[in-house]
Amino acid sequence: MSNDIERELAKISTQDPMTSMSLERDRQHALNSPSVTTARTASEMGTASTGTSANRSPFKRAEFGSPIRMAVSALFIAAGIATASPVFAGTERGSQNMADTSDAALAASLPGDFRNGYAEVNGTRIHYVEGGKGTPVLLLPGWPQTWWEFHKIMPELAKRHRVIAVDLRGMGGSAKPGLGYDKKNMAKDIHELTQALGYKQVNIAGHDIGAMVAYSFAANYPDATLKICLIDVAHPEESLYTLSLLPPPGHAVRGTGESTHPVYLWWFAFNQLPDLPQQLLAGKSRLLIDWLFDSQLRNPAAISERDRAIYAAAYSQPDAIRAGNGWYQTFGQDIIDAKHYGQIATPVLALAGERNYPYLRELLPTQASDVRVVKVNSSSHYVPEDQPEAVVRELLGFFKS
Repeated sequence: MSNDIERELAKISTQDPMTSMSLERDRQHALNSPSVTTARTASEMGTASTGTSANRSPFKRAEFGSPIRMAVSALFIAAGIATASPVFAGTERGSQNMADTSDAALAASLPGDFRNGYAEVNGTRIHYVEGGKGTPVLLLPGWPQTWWEFHKIMPELAKRHRVIAVDLRGMGGSAKPGLGYDKKNMAKDIHELTQALGYKQVNIAGHDIGAMVAYSFAANYPDATLKICLIDVAHPEESLYTLSLLPPPGHAVRGTGESTHPVYLWWFAFNQLPDLPQQLLAGKSRLLIDWLFDSQLRNPAAISERDRAIYAAAYSQPDAIRAGNGWYQTFGQDIIDAKHYGQIATPVLALAGERNYPYLRELLPTQASDVRVVKVNSSSHYVPEDQPEAVVRELLGFFKS
């Protein structure tokens, strides 16, 4: 994936000869630097607080340290792609360490001693990044992103919690099997991962597809669930069958990021198609990613050029595109499964962007008996990037023991 990201960044550098020279210089420096890989010991994990267990399970688990990171912040400033909010401006540990965009290097770039790891669970390989100490909080991302979508909030959460950001089945550094993308089975992936990490109970925050998995986890493994947070999305239910995809005259399909502008979720239908998405998007996922972000974000700069290159690389190969389609192609089965869940008793916090707030405020009380829906002002669908300070504040308050 690192090579794919380099190609994405190269597209930017070709627009500026000085940037191109800087990129090549730092690339050569990286090639001549030694690689450092360290094995983690069980003692580095720390022990979980009340409601968790540090005992290790027999599930297979592999973890890796980070390679040497290079100081190239000037490159990204010259390219115009170094952006961050005032409070969270330092989340990439000393913004110089930006050359290596492998998962291990990205993890190590974050304050909180984050490390890269893998676990063999439920017949597949799941990638995760973990750091911090305290009660465990799992972060489950959505489409078309990876665990990196939480990089602005992970360091602050890690001051009070053991934070585990996961690439879902089919996403990023995780394996991309041909089947198993219904949210009940993906929740089983996460449950077995928590067992592999030695936790009996966990908190979970999920965004987009990750929110669907978080809800399914609570519905299917209530004894393993402390609390869940659903970010801007609910579990699939029958109203999805009534979505309008055809805009009336005078309504543009392309959004503006404003909550008053309707969004037509054409990608819900596009992702149902077999084969065609891979044929159209292989090597061209950046086009889709830019369209989605630019048409929904209140502030398009909230997801930087570098972030977009990371996501485009993660969805550049046919298998990755196919796997992402699988999350949508199983919505029908998810709706059937939800009919057996009823109202879950797990405490639920929903963090809603301005557009989805009315929908979630009406729906979620029918799905959970203990629920609070919070509207995150000045936020689009991509709440963790649009308003990271608000997300951290709400999560720390909600997950407080």
